[in-house]
Amino acid sequence: MKNQFQHIPSHPPKTLGRVFILALFTVFFASCTTVGPNYTPPKTQADGHWHTKLQDGLREKLDGPKNEDETSESVNSDTFPKINEMQYLTTWWETLEDPLLIDLMSKAIDANLSLKQGMAALRQASAQRGITNSRRYPTVDGDTSYYRKGSGSTSNGTGKESDIFAIGLDAGWELDLFGGIRRANEAADADLQASEAQLKDILVSITAEVALNYLDVRVYQTRLDVAQANIISQKETSELIQSRYQAGLSDELAFKQAMYNLKSTQSQLPTLRIGLEAAKNRLAVLVGQMPGALHGMLKAHDVIPSAPILVAVGVPADALRRRPDIRKAERELAAQTARIGVAEADLYPKFNLLGSIGLESLKAGDILEWSSRVWRIGPGVSWKLFDAGSIRKNIDVQTAIQEQFLLAYEQSVLFALEEVENALTAFVEEQVRKDRLLEAVAAAQRAAELAQDQYTAGLIDFSNVLDAQRSLLSFEDALALSDGRVVANLVTLYKTLGGGWEAVHPAE
Repeated sequence: MKNQFQHIPSHPPKTLGRVFILALFTVFFASCTTVGPNYTPPKTQADGHWHTKLQDGLREKLDGPKNEDETSESVNSDTFPKINEMQYLTTWWETLEDPLLIDLMSKAIDANLSLKQGMAALRQASAQRGITNSRRYPTVDGDTSYYRKGSGSTSNGTGKESDIFAIGLDAGWELDLFGGIRRANEAADADLQASEAQLKDILVSITAEVALNYLDVRVYQTRLDVAQANIISQKETSELIQSRYQAGLSDELAFKQAMYNLKSTQSQLPTLRIGLEAAKNRLAVLVGQMPGALHGMLKAHDVIPSAPILVAVGVPADALRRRPDIRKAERELAAQTARIGVAEADLYPKFNLLGSIGLESLKAGDILEWSSRVWRIGPGVSWKLFDAGSIRKNIDVQTAIQEQFLLAYEQSVLFALEEVENALTAFVEEQVRKDRLLEAVAAAQRAAELAQDQYTAGLIDFSNVLDAQRSLLSFEDALALSDGRVVANLVTLYKTLGGGWEAVHPAE
């Protein structure tokens, strides 16, 4: 304020009316003009169907029974009710029908630290949008001051000093004539939406990681059970060979072979326990707890969850619509497109309405008197007339960044389709492998029994028993791994389809 104020005349000047009319005109004009390109979402071309042949439980959609009396031969109506074919992706882990997994998933959604970081980032983006949006409105600053002023006479050297007391309000409003502020708001809105998509993408990854680590726990437990069962069988064989050796019915070679076969199987237990411990600890961290916190809950060995009979995968367009990483890439492209307009707005002048009103007096006691009032109002214009081309170079920079975001979006679409195709193939082929391993285990069990009987009868050498026992252990261990891998591939498929992000609705 200080000396800049003019005393308010008795009657409001006509200038105030003119300024008001000018403000209305500029606001109307600003609403009709916006610099920079208007954003148009990129058109994504996707095939109508997946390249991978849908089989072994995979369907584009799940068809419920047409009426109460009509049911499918392969689908139970209670298991697959009449729902939108992709609705089950919301909480896909429930299709595995494992109560403990469902409980762990709920814990992870409530307490996972990466998810909490994503929520904090979303709140940050929301607050940043509020800051950007505030530029649309006038700003008002309050000010109070006191200072002492002096002046000198050029004729006799005598001077005069006085005290100045001032209280006032300063207001300013940038008129968005060319739409630079509106483009900044568009960018902030798109950034917020990208942050929302990022949070959903984190949730998709977290739910998949919880399920995969839970499966690791069950697979390691199953492999330990397999190894322990084979140890019992091999120990019985070793004791039998030892008795025969001591009775002179067998040679030392067979006894030593039985011993190293047993010890070899026992040596696998520490490695399996290490993997089990790591999976439990990782699972605890995923649900926001200290390593070791879930050991009591996971102490009992349980079976590996089974995949549902049928799985709806939709069509490529469904996956592209659902996947939050693609939504994030598209919103980042929209934000960068708006920033080109923000850069272009610097080519044009900036118009402001400035105003001040306050009180100014030589005495503190007179500060509230009507005669102490002062005011100032009027337009302001600023225009960068020379910048050595920096503004246009900045426009080029923002345009080049937009091109990068467009390419990143197109790349994310290709990666998404690639991931789904790979997941479909892995799920289908691993089921084929599991079926063959089931047959191999059955044959190996029978071969081990026959080898044991024939060796006892003295018909074959003990090396045949060793080979049969090793094969049985190998096939049973491979079957446990394949059993878990089938479900793990299904979890990966759910993840690549963008399932699970609707499980939480964080508030902004």
